[in-house]
Amino acid sequence: MEIDISIDKESMALDVNNPYDFDVTKAKNGIVDFAKRHGADIEGLNIDYLLSRMIRGVAGCEHGCPADAKSLVNSGVGSFKLNYIDGGILSARCALSDNRKIEIKVFPGF
Repeated sequence: MEIDISIDKESMALDVNNPYDFDVTKAKNGIVDFAKRHGADIEGLNIDYLLSRMIRGVAGCEHGCPADAKSLVNSGVGSFKLNYIDGGILSARCALSDNRKIEIKVFPGF
């Protein structure tokens, strides 16, 4: 499984070797640092909760059932707009200050 984070045209990627034993706090801190380096403040966003929900949703898709991902899109997570993309990919977008946006995509590992 892979997580792709982009702020405008800058991006970073994280590998998720085991979705059931993933250090969400470490990933969140890396994403916050990435955002700060590119002049974006995302401290107020609930990134760790978003990541854990997205990983669980995509991990459910890896077992052949996209219902987990689709139900997450329906319920939403804070100020993020979520989308389910065919193939088990989840995308979350959120507007930031100065007309910037952050997008996080979680890709299944199958």
